[in-house]
Amino acid sequence: MALLSPDAIRKIDREAAKYPAGQKRSAVIAALAIAQDEHGWLSAEVMDEVGRHLGMPTVAVYEVASFYSMFELKPTGRYKLTICTNLPCALHGAAAAAEHLKQRLGIGFGETTGDGKFTLKEGECFGACGDAPVLLVNNKRMVSFMNPPELDAMLDELSARADEAQAATK
Repeated sequence: MALLSPDAIRKIDREAAKYPAGQKRSAVIAALAIAQDEHGWLSAEVMDEVGRHLGMPTVAVYEVASFYSMFELKPTGRYKLTICTNLPCALHGAAAAAEHLKQRLGIGFGETTGDGKFTLKEGECFGACGDAPVLLVNNKRMVSFMNPPELDAMLDELSARADEAQAATK
């Protein structure tokens, strides 16, 4: 059974084509990101398939996936919220924003809410220090100036989207 859809394979092949012939393995980060987008996280079986497709040892795929914090090796909530706690963000209220998120969601860093909607992560610099504090949603959407009212509005929006998606699958 194929763990990567034909669409994911097409995207991986498009990324691999950016590298010289015989260097498909250079696309491993892009391939892992595509696989994670499709599955929500990277199981050993999915990483094995990425390795097979790129013609590289699976241990090399595991090394990349375990090195970069953007890759998840266990299931997460529908929305992974990663807040930067590096010094520039910390100086602009990241600690308070993180505490607000923990209180509102009832979880700590590295945990997922009971309803499976949110996972909270602590992150390193996202390169947007002037917009501190900064938060990433599912490694794709960056939100800036995250004070408690902004955080509450974002959580309400994402929670409503999760409820709509769940209702659509019933």
